[in-house]
Amino acid sequence: MSRVLLGMFVAVLASLMAYGTTGVALAAGSAGGDVRAAVTPVPGPAADLSHPLTGGNGPFIGTAIPVDLNQAGYVQQEYAASGTATSYRAVGSLAGNGRWTFAPNGTAPYNTRVLVRRPADPAKFSGNVLVEWLNVSGGVDADPEWANLYEEITRRGDAWVGVSAQRIGVEGGQVLVTVPGAGSDLAGQGLKKIDAARYGSLAHPGDGFAFDMFTQVARGLRAGAALDGLHPQRMIAAGESQSAFAMTTYYNGVQPLTQAFDGFFVHSRGAAGLPLVGAGQSADLTGALFSASTTFRTDQNAPVFDIQTESDLTGILNSVAARQPDSDRFRLWETAGTSHADAHLLGSNAAGIDCGAPINNGPMHLVAKAAWHGLTTWLTTGQAPATAPRIDISQFLIFRSVKRNADGIATGGIRTPLVDVPVDILSGDPGPNLSAICLLLGTTKPLSATRLAQLYPNRAEYQRRYAASADATIGAGFVLSDDRPALIAYSQPNRIPS
Repeated sequence: MSRVLLGMFVAVLASLMAYGTTGVALAAGSAGGDVRAAVTPVPGPAADLSHPLTGGNGPFIGTAIPVDLNQAGYVQQEYAASGTATSYRAVGSLAGNGRWTFAPNGTAPYNTRVLVRRPADPAKFSGNVLVEWLNVSGGVDADPEWANLYEEITRRGDAWVGVSAQRIGVEGGQVLVTVPGAGSDLAGQGLKKIDAARYGSLAHPGDGFAFDMFTQVARGLRAGAALDGLHPQRMIAAGESQSAFAMTTYYNGVQPLTQAFDGFFVHSRGAAGLPLVGAGQSADLTGALFSASTTFRTDQNAPVFDIQTESDLTGILNSVAARQPDSDRFRLWETAGTSHADAHLLGSNAAGIDCGAPINNGPMHLVAKAAWHGLTTWLTTGQAPATAPRIDISQFLIFRSVKRNADGIATGGIRTPLVDVPVDILSGDPGPNLSAICLLLGTTKPLSATRLAQLYPNRAEYQRRYAASADATIGAGFVLSDDRPALIAYSQPNRIPS
């Protein structure tokens, strides 16, 4: 890999996961047996969530996927979360098995933002609360897990809570990658400057305190604060991309001290966690990218569901270095033909990005919803999710790459009809325009008319095979039956001569 390309990868990943903190500690108890009611939260300070945020221009969140909450039967409310948070320091080395030890390192007051989306009808509440560490990759707080999961969240009656955990989301800071689209001029300003009338009272002491802030919000929610009388039964921490780095650190270092969460939903992590930083600082993601890899520790009771796209495995994220076996507390799903970010996640912003080839249009969000359903079912009933094959990897000296078939489609991993009955080559590899954002968006390259004619004698046969593959994917547990219409909608029979 050239120095220029390596530098671009570092820049984009540093922005897509910019700012956070690392943590580590020993857990008590074993990881055997049923995951239900396996976590006993450790008492400690809880965030004050009693003050609604009002005025200004209303709740701000960076998203390309607007959702009609009223139609979904949901309400949205916003609160200040305040208290005094603790930072951490590592005691000893950060072992590759994730068995890290943390100790307190200082305290600071904080006043951050919490955004709540919950069923309007309390009777429809499932008892599940997804607490998302909001992503600041684009220079503003964003909610990628909500964007990927909202259909399943609202179908089930789960509550979603987004936490402005990192400094840049509140105070602003350097933006290393820009996503074109409406509102891109707000990147790096922070909530306080974006809408001073609503958020001017917020104050973030730095990413060294972010983990305890996240813990304290969870404690407040578990006690019923900010949920208008709803009583959580299962608290699940979630994060995507840079926030997945934070989840890795939290699980290995902070969860053993707090037992604040019943489960973890980790999406597109890299091989390492995020380094600890001092007061007033943002986390050093670039340093994390070149840190030693770590698996999730195996001596905790809270289960981890780790979902990875094809493009997360090799390159600068190198999550393949942190692969670990499935267990009674861990699941890893790798999905062929998917990329770190894609057309679904970018929504209307995708049209403004020129990567020299169409960006990846894979169905990662459909697989993610099945994973979320699998994790909540695991926590509720004890029924473990399906295990999945890993994507095939080739290694030449120190370089790893995804194995591909003759058409250029990844082999192994979770298979959907888009890769097993293809009309396009869906790949995690970037297009020829190697801009920072394009390095993460993969590609969608049409198969030639000649190749399509070789694969499918007629349109009816294509549709039959596509439907059969969709049903196999659903039957294996990797897409929900509720999402069969959405999976079928990806088919392109018009590409096949009748």
